[in-house]
Amino acid sequence: MPLDTGDHAPAFTLPGAGGEEISLAAFKGRKVALYFYPKDDTSGCTLEAQGFNALGAAFGEANTVVVGVSPDTMKSHDKFRAKYDLTFPLASDESKSMLEAYGVWVEKSMYGRKYMGVERTTVLIDGEGRIARVWSKVKVPGHAEEVLAAARALA
Repeated sequence: MPLDTGDHAPAFTLPGAGGEEISLAAFKGRKVALYFYPKDDTSGCTLEAQGFNALGAAFGEANTVVVGVSPDTMKSHDKFRAKYDLTFPLASDESKSMLEAYGVWVEKSMYGRKYMGVERTTVLIDGEGRIARVWSKVKVPGHAEEVLAAARALA
């Protein structure tokens, strides 16, 4: 069942860069822009990460933490962060349990072949842990700006 505005965001604790743990509970009182992406260092995912990274200071001013999540390994995330000087955390969900909890691990189709993968989605969570907005099937151009505008508008 897809998540909806007003729902409690599913709790999670995932590995992050340098052995840190990234958990929703750690961000209580702050807004969280949780963006789910298919794969490190691919064209669309790189553009999306660069878009969020470029607005890092503005997200900070809006009391909003940006967290990227994909099923890639931490080693892959570390290389991706270093290559593009990303300043926000990337969480690794190799088990896909958190991706499933957020409803973004879905059946996809390309050239008639069906497979499971991450549907590019962003979830904006308020400081109380409730879902304020969901963007599904995200188109990358202008997306980070749209999420920032929504975060700013959220009390």
